[in-house]
Amino acid sequence: MLIVLDTNVLVSGLLSPYGAPAEIMRMIVGGELQLCYDARILCEYQEVLLRPKFKFDRDDIDAVMTQIKISGCPVSARPLGKHLLHEADEPFLEVFISGKAECLVTGNLRHFPKYAKGKFYIFNPSDFMSFWRKHGLSG
Repeated sequence: MLIVLDTNVLVSGLLSPYGAPAEIMRMIVGGELQLCYDARILCEYQEVLLRPKFKFDRDDIDAVMTQIKISGCPVSARPLGKHLLHEADEPFLEVFISGKAECLVTGNLRHFPKYAKGKFYIFNPSDFMSFWRKHGLSG
């Protein structure tokens, strides 16, 4: 399944081995989920993971970034017609739409109010895991 993963879910999944974000990260590493990304998303992932407050080891960050690049799906995203309230979230929505990903997973649903309804599958991590299980997508 192709998904777009907001940076906040990536960080949460790496900070704690428990909960839906960690489960999503295990599914990415295990090949059950494939991340869609572009250069802007990769840059944001790296910039945030390198923040001293998280205390991630540089080698671990490099391993995560390499895994995403190797197993993920690069996308050439088209710009949105209108800006989101939080413009920093635009690359995620642009990659989601342009890459024809099945879901966008974010801890900030309120940043995608117009798009969180209708034909788009935009979930918080817990709701994504429920969707995954409900549709028999696991194992």
